[in-house]
Amino acid sequence: MPQLYPQKPGIESILKQAFSYWSRTLLYQVLFSLITFSIYFVVGYYFAAKYGILSHYLSLSARLSESIESYQKGVQEMILLPDFMTFYWIMIATAVFLYPLNLGFFKIYRKLDQGEKPIIQDFFAGYQGINFFIFTSYFLFWILIYLYTVPTIILGFVWVLLTLFTAPLMFFKSRKLFQTIPLNFKALKKYPIEILVGCFVALLFKYFGVITLVGAIFTFPFWNAMIYALYRRIFNEVQ
Repeated sequence: MPQLYPQKPGIESILKQAFSYWSRTLLYQVLFSLITFSIYFVVGYYFAAKYGILSHYLSLSARLSESIESYQKGVQEMILLPDFMTFYWIMIATAVFLYPLNLGFFKIYRKLDQGEKPIIQDFFAGYQGINFFIFTSYFLFWILIYLYTVPTIILGFVWVLLTLFTAPLMFFKSRKLFQTIPLNFKALKKYPIEILVGCFVALLFKYFGVITLVGAIFTFPFWNAMIYALYRRIFNEVQ
């Protein structure tokens, strides 16, 4: 049985590994982004139009040109629309449905480590069999906690760190959610610099692509490559 926490990994090698996973799977990065953005757009546009939210949203740009106060008032008016919360939870449900798509990257990266060629079925590993129910249930629980903690900023960040390796631990080792939290905590306690730097680089790279718009289809799923690179080194998953 491999050691749970091997010799301390170097942050430089982890970053190189993460970018290697990303660069070797650009086709899947693009596929992930196109599927995600397309579904969000279609669902968001349809229900925003259906519930009368779209017209309020489009009017916000005009209000912003008037004044910040007018813009803020417009946002509050939109939030107070009778069906806004219904729309909000529909978008949350869409995020929950799409979450298992991330698991495909973990399977693809594992295959690359083992010298195997990924196939398109690997990309949809999170939707196969019981995986879909396990990981949609997990992400629903995760995002509900996150939505309540993120306004504090600190608690939201702590929740992210305490569940950073939960998905790969559940996927590869069949650990239960609450079994993974102590393992996440031990990893964070032993490798704080590696984890924090890795998260910072992943967010910086991911959102740099989002800002450039076109680059978003390549960088949006980069977070998965960083999580797997950290997981692989910290938990000594692959020898």
